[in-house]
Amino acid sequence: MPVPPMTTTGAEHSQAEAELWCHSFGYLKSMALQCAIKLGIPNAIHRRGGAASLSELHACIPVTASKRPCLSRILTFLAATGISREEEEIPEDALAAAGPRYHLTAASRLLVDDDDAKGGGRGCVAQLFILCSSPSYFTASQHLDEWLQQEDGDGGAPAAVRMPFTMAHGAGFYDVVRRDAAFGVCFDEAMGSDSRFVADIVVRECGEVFAGLTSLVDVGGNNGTTAWAIAKAFPHVRCSVLELPRVVDAMPADGTVEFVAGDMMKFIPPADAVF
Repeated sequence: MPVPPMTTTGAEHSQAEAELWCHSFGYLKSMALQCAIKLGIPNAIHRRGGAASLSELHACIPVTASKRPCLSRILTFLAATGISREEEEIPEDALAAAGPRYHLTAASRLLVDDDDAKGGGRGCVAQLFILCSSPSYFTASQHLDEWLQQEDGDGGAPAAVRMPFTMAHGAGFYDVVRRDAAFGVCFDEAMGSDSRFVADIVVRECGEVFAGLTSLVDVGGNNGTTAWAIAKAFPHVRCSVLELPRVVDAMPADGTVEFVAGDMMKFIPPADAVF
């Protein structure tokens, strides 16, 4: 049975097109936020007490003089997406020009990585965002349609194994981490960033989970941030970390957390709980 054509008003048609335009340029939200993190904008606003004017940001952000007029556009764009908050400043001097002040929000506070901002349980996930908005991830996403059309066995591997990331880079995720030094560093920093954030919540909000445990292994625990936080908060739990040899070799032995070199696909050390 034929489906009758949709009847839309001119206003509805225009709104539909506007929504498609938003999707077409949706990636700019991620890119603008990535730009802000790399320029240190969340840190700069934090150092000004949580709010800063455009001139104050110009004084401490590495943007050339010729590009300074463009910075306000990025800041306004971030405010429109809720990453920051823009408020018109009323100067004390009546002769001074008014201008906006940019404030941190709950979301942008999680992007502050100043040492003195790590207290209070806020944590920082800036490096995790940098990883997820990196060219390696975006390139992989361009292969979603190709992956969905691929039958199992095409390309010498099951479709479930030959993922979009492999299609884009000719190797699996962890193979790329090993061969690409810059991407490997980005990945390690992102995992450390996420571990610090999660560990703080776990030890504050989930203490009862560790009451009956005597041992715990953090599989793929990177530099041991989570395991160290658990061991410090719950001394009765013996914590270990299973990681790749390249990570374990770089870790100093402090007696608090034991590092075990190995492949989690082949071996997991025995423990009461696996994190």
